[in-house]
Amino acid sequence: MTHPDPFFALPDRLAAKRDPALINGDARRFAAIAETLRRREGELRERLAAERLRAGGHGQAALERDLEVHRLSAELRTLGRYGVDLCLGRMVEAVSGEATYIGRLGLADAEGRRLLVDWRTPAAEPYFAATLAHPLGLASRRRYRWAAGRVSDYWDEAFGGGEGGAALDDQSAFIASLGASRSGRMRDVLGTIQADQDAIIRADARGALVVDGGPGTGKTVVALHRAAYLLHADPRVARGGVLVVGPHQSYLAYVADVLPSLGEESVRLCTPADLVAEGRDAGEEPDAEVAALKADGRMLDAVEALVAARELPPVEELEVDTDWGRLLVDEAVWDEALAAAEPGIAHNDARDLVWQALVEVLHDQLDDEVPLAELRRALAYDAKLSALVHRTWPVLDPLAAVAALWSDPRLLGRCAPWLGPEQLALLQRVEPRAWTAADLPIVDAARRRIGDSEALRVRRRRESERAAERERMDRVVEELVAAEQLGDGEGLGTMLRGTDVRTSLEDESALTALAPDELLGPFAHLVIDEAQELSDAQWRMLLARCPSGSVTVVGDRAQARGGFAETWQQRLRRAGLREVRVAPLHVNYRTPEEVMAVAAPVIRTALPAANVPESVRSSGVPVRHGRRDELDAVLEGWLAAHEDGTACVIGAPAPAHPRIRSLTPMTAKGLEFDLVVLVDPEALGDGIAGAVDRYVAMTRSTRELVILR
Repeated sequence: MTHPDPFFALPDRLAAKRDPALINGDARRFAAIAETLRRREGELRERLAAERLRAGGHGQAALERDLEVHRLSAELRTLGRYGVDLCLGRMVEAVSGEATYIGRLGLADAEGRRLLVDWRTPAAEPYFAATLAHPLGLASRRRYRWAAGRVSDYWDEAFGGGEGGAALDDQSAFIASLGASRSGRMRDVLGTIQADQDAIIRADARGALVVDGGPGTGKTVVALHRAAYLLHADPRVARGGVLVVGPHQSYLAYVADVLPSLGEESVRLCTPADLVAEGRDAGEEPDAEVAALKADGRMLDAVEALVAARELPPVEELEVDTDWGRLLVDEAVWDEALAAAEPGIAHNDARDLVWQALVEVLHDQLDDEVPLAELRRALAYDAKLSALVHRTWPVLDPLAAVAALWSDPRLLGRCAPWLGPEQLALLQRVEPRAWTAADLPIVDAARRRIGDSEALRVRRRRESERAAERERMDRVVEELVAAEQLGDGEGLGTMLRGTDVRTSLEDESALTALAPDELLGPFAHLVIDEAQELSDAQWRMLLARCPSGSVTVVGDRAQARGGFAETWQQRLRRAGLREVRVAPLHVNYRTPEEVMAVAAPVIRTALPAANVPESVRSSGVPVRHGRRDELDAVLEGWLAAHEDGTACVIGAPAPAHPRIRSLTPMTAKGLEFDLVVLVDPEALGDGIAGAVDRYVAMTRSTRELVILR
């Protein structure tokens, strides 16, 4: 039986924590928060309704209206997701005795009294960063555990200077929460962020920050909360946005709720394969040697060499006859025209710039009275000049360009001179467009360097539609002007001759819309998880989307299947990042001691210097060993004994059940389960890759590990 209370639902075993002296202050604050939330939600609904009814207008006004609707809707969703449980905890200052309540967002009542301090603000930092050694001016800290909108437990930590009405526990809220059952989504852990994790979360956005740690150290939690913090604290990140890159789709589903729960709905999540449209159907490269060749970052340089070879000025001169005189297209003309293609502009996009510049240079050879538009129209119909422009700067297809490398060894040899004859032969394909995961960074480089040929066709079709629409309006205007001259136009002629009015008559809805590639970037900040597995080519693909080099890198060198002999600084500098900081995490909060005692020797045998984190808790459940044919019995027994939680079978198919998954070590990376059953671990292979796979599989467990052979 629980104590009847609108905000507390403490079980009988925690009867001592129901003492009014301990919770009445909280109850009063919660009541004020609840009332303010009701008022705030009402205000937001009224404002949102008003914004939606307001005419959107055009241009900047329409954009501002849409942004305001989005902002109000996002805040309403955040408030709808939480109620009073927006409150994470409180801290009491040692000198003043004043209690400050920390929330997922800031909140003030109608009189302006601060009810909740946003967790991302400097004022909230002591709540997360205080330790016994460095209390940061605090007397105590309280953390709440919420269930169904009521406090089901709370924990107090005293830092000295008096307990200040604290109910002290033998263990912190964080340690106590580790044994909670897992679900298909990452648990909400904001209220239990530890001091070492908080320091990384609040680090500035400059350069690359590596969150380095073994299994269970909270690397992913830290990185995602860091993204939310930077979006709040750094205007540059807020303006440019954040992209989170994870290893596989199961990871994205697992972490999907984390950032929305922190009030951040604009962050994009993807895998490396999602960055390229062809990634949807790309399989793994079957030949390991070919995969290694394509993983070399220099393969992206081969794309650059291929395109550069199609941007060379012609050696021949051409004379073009026009109604205004003969024009000479020589080397000097081409040099000036090609200079219009500035670095960074995609090849296909630059083609139009080169053409416009070419016309302007040739126009200089004529009398100033010759209309530029008429010359441009005349030159566009000159067959010899058009053919020469096409040879000099042809429209390219990025997929065809990459396919050409895999089907023409001589072309590949010219573009990638570091490859030997045997390597050139290995890279040739009967079906050069049968894309694999190893091709994707190269395809991405081709699309970025060349431009999307389909987008170019759509843009030109749009320009053609616009020209046709203008011609139609010209005819309408001419007819109306003629009608006025006959006495039927009611004075419209003068007005309709105006350029602005003609433009406003164009039907923009008739024009084809271009859908932007939302993953193309640029982004102000990247978060890259399981980064130890990325190839040089993948690094270049990712960093092309973040020119600032502001990156949070998450990884564990001991979990790299291909080995990771370099330091993080060496690896990232080779990838092109100059400023690299490493923030290590050494405490394993997830994996119990019993499991780590078995898993640690597995990885240390292959990698003696592996950074194996130290577990801070024991589950009390020893690792079990058994026979492979006991799999069904193990799972049935666990399901019968546990009404909630999740299990994972690695190394064998699992029976169909909503709480049981069957994964490989690779697809289990980044995930966690209450029970892990590892079947036939020796079948995962030898060497570093096999050891890493076994280590990863074992350390997914938060409670129990069963090994069947």
